[in-house]
Amino acid sequence: MGVGYTTIMYDATDLDRALRDIAACRYDGAEIGLEKVRATGFDTVGQLLEQNGLDLYCVMSEWLETEAAVDRVVADVPGVADLGAEYLGLLPPQRGRVDDGTVKQWFRRLTEAATDAGVTPLVHHHGATHVESAAETRELLDAVDGLELLWDTAHYYPYGEHFPDGDVTDGIERFGDDIAYVHLKDVAPPTGFAEVRDSLTEGDFHLDHVINYFRSFTDLGEGILDFAAVNDALEDIGYDGHYTIEIENQTEKALVHAMENYEHWRQITAE
Repeated sequence: MGVGYTTIMYDATDLDRALRDIAACRYDGAEIGLEKVRATGFDTVGQLLEQNGLDLYCVMSEWLETEAAVDRVVADVPGVADLGAEYLGLLPPQRGRVDDGTVKQWFRRLTEAATDAGVTPLVHHHGATHVESAAETRELLDAVDGLELLWDTAHYYPYGEHFPDGDVTDGIERFGDDIAYVHLKDVAPPTGFAEVRDSLTEGDFHLDHVINYFRSFTDLGEGILDFAAVNDALEDIGYDGHYTIEIENQTEKALVHAMENYEHWRQITAE
């Protein structure tokens, strides 16, 4: 079990600095988007991870919007495995763009490719995509043998039983046998957040709705989610995997955010 950090706040051309920052903040591992790996080069990414003493927890796929995107990810799975990644995170297509049968077919193909390469495939339930709600997550997991779950605190929040309160532990209880990897990020919901959520679920991608949804994500402790309860609930189900902090909106002082979030999570787990 370790604590990792994503490279979302860093440009694809700045992966060297990203991994140096993550290592400087005493994280154990990193998560990198596949498109950043491609841009940097698989060999170079491997060298940077080794130089900084970081494990590669997860490589996150591009958005799976087309058959061509699925083909690209499948082709890169051996390279992901060679980097030593434990997980391949799979991002569903945007809401309403692809039919359910095609999505399941794509995930079966990707799951087989990842499993054959020795990498664990994960579906990332995600707002404004084909797999948002707990019911949709359950349906896909049941339909694809070998697929496991990347459970995300912030993306579960709008669809949880306790919404709009900051208790997301029902998601941990519901998916306890499926969670292989955890994303930690907080939510500071704006006024009318339920309407924003519902509009995205209905496929109404008005720019204001999209912005208000994704800008609600924030640093740990800056929103309403109860991370002490998250930690306790994961311990109660016997979760022994990695925790990766995913910060994506604070584009300035990336190193400061990496350190502050690390310290916040360490304080919670020490209590």
